[in-house]
Amino acid sequence: MEGASKEEKLASVFNLVTVFENSRSPGAEPRAHRLEAEHHRPGCRPPSPAGPLEKPTVGETLESGPRTVSRRYLSSLKNKLSSGAWRKSCQPGTCPAPGMQEPEEKRIVQELLETEQAYVARLHLLDQVFFQELLKEARSSKAFPEDVVRLIFSNISSIYQFHAQFFLPELQQRLDDWTTTPRIGDVIQKLAPFLKMYSEYVKNFERAIELLATWTDKSLPFQEVLTRIQNSEASGSLTLQHHMLEPVQRIPRYELLLKEYVQKLPAQAPDLADAQKALDMIFSAAQHSNTAITEMERLQELWEVYQRLGLEDDIVDPSNTLLREGPVLKISFRRSGPMERYLFLFNNMLLYCVPRVIQVGAHFQVRTRIDVAGMKVRELTDAEFPHSFLVSGKQRTLELQARSQEEMISWMQLQSEELGLRAPQWVRDKMVTMCMRCREPFNALKRRRHHCRACGYVVCARCSDYRAELKYDSNRPNRVCLDCYTFLTGNVLPEDKEDKRRGILEKGSAAGSEQSLMCSFLQLVGDKWGKSGPRGWCVIPRDDPLVLYVYAAPQDMRAHTSIPLLGYQVTTGSQADPRVFQLQQSGQLYTFKAETEELRGRWVKAMERAASGWSPRGPNDGDLSD
Repeated sequence: MEGASKEEKLASVFNLVTVFENSRSPGAEPRAHRLEAEHHRPGCRPPSPAGPLEKPTVGETLESGPRTVSRRYLSSLKNKLSSGAWRKSCQPGTCPAPGMQEPEEKRIVQELLETEQAYVARLHLLDQVFFQELLKEARSSKAFPEDVVRLIFSNISSIYQFHAQFFLPELQQRLDDWTTTPRIGDVIQKLAPFLKMYSEYVKNFERAIELLATWTDKSLPFQEVLTRIQNSEASGSLTLQHHMLEPVQRIPRYELLLKEYVQKLPAQAPDLADAQKALDMIFSAAQHSNTAITEMERLQELWEVYQRLGLEDDIVDPSNTLLREGPVLKISFRRSGPMERYLFLFNNMLLYCVPRVIQVGAHFQVRTRIDVAGMKVRELTDAEFPHSFLVSGKQRTLELQARSQEEMISWMQLQSEELGLRAPQWVRDKMVTMCMRCREPFNALKRRRHHCRACGYVVCARCSDYRAELKYDSNRPNRVCLDCYTFLTGNVLPEDKEDKRRGILEKGSAAGSEQSLMCSFLQLVGDKWGKSGPRGWCVIPRDDPLVLYVYAAPQDMRAHTSIPLLGYQVTTGSQADPRVFQLQQSGQLYTFKAETEELRGRWVKAMERAASGWSPRGPNDGDLSD
């Protein structure tokens, strides 16, 4: 298929879809299920009654309705991925001898190709049938928003295009040329980095299922489109939820097959080194998806806690971690007895709350927020109030009573959160876009991310240019932020540090434009940029070729927007204006308009390169600017 045109590749994919559709008949087991059954041969893989790749039967799916996929399923999948049980391959001597003349490793590649063909057909069904039909109905009937449809399907279009136009043709070509080129390790190595795009899909999965259930109940036209497609032969009488599970389960399937392939290769096989390296990369991608599942569950639980607290603006922060919650009694000498209260302990704050008598919306009202940094906790000795303890912080001091000695001891562990006594839980880099102290946005050159070793905050170099001794690290000096430095040392900011803080300049657009792959003015169109539709100076720097920076003017020292381009789709806008183009990914949509069609063409080319992960190799490589 080398040298084939894009239309020929797409035609081959559509032929696969036809095969996929024709292989299904009423009462017959779907092709994907047959492949799954063949995949688990006795002796070569662990039995799969409770394996992570197990799918619900057709009957179960139809009976359980649109809410069959839940966070419990994802949690179960994550646990099985983490346990490594599904990665157990057959031991030498346990597999039956090959019954065919062709090498065993070639049969594994054939199985990989067959499952990939069925998978591409399923992706075609998701992207070109379900997604496009729902989008078409949303535009024509206005019965439900287009954005809802885009959120449900996340970045499935990017996943489909990658597998249909790149990986499947490459895999097919290698199998056709197996006699002269018996290897797939190098192809898998090219595939593996792009599998990280699955994390976006997995993180969005639960939200997508909830939106799907909500709008199925809420909108009759939405429900009618789903029913029509689900009852078709192409869908095999399976629900959309069932098909949407395929991408979640695909990466573990790659690893399982590739692991067996490596095991079956002869010791002197030319593909052994590449295949082993490819297996390591696939394992890394699988861990990436597993991390995405964990992160999704953490955010979901955190969001539920914030809802109980009334979604107050100064509390809601996705980078926080809930450590403990529970009821306590507030000791008050103005009243005859203790009063019921409730505590929420996060990694950076303690919330002292009052339960609401009438629970409409929020369940609790936040009375006091106490910063964990510098907070002291100690036991109180009071015969009248047993199991009592004192919490003292910058904002307030509280005398509290637990219901038992065990509960008091567990709350007393707050003391271990004191700065410097133990290593903090680091806030994840991707959860913040700006310094958590000075609130200035990060960028690739002058304002990079660092972690304070005392509180775990993500801070810039300017705000973490201090050293303090930490007890958990044998009193060795560690990088800390200014707030922790002041608390731990009792020292104020030295004058030379103050001058240094004021003297640092951020990377300006003028410097970025001189060393850029592409730069020009673009009209910023649509509500994403505000109703005024301003003009922005847009730059893709050579030293940061995967990010688009948008400045208000060419000489500005700070960009007001930066867009990581990797994984975005670049599309043309409305036919009415050929100068318009768009960036789109999982609900995010940015619209631009160039001054000329020729300029638009160069911007589209530059952004498509960045979206695919391309980087310049030399000083003059890929320069598209004027």
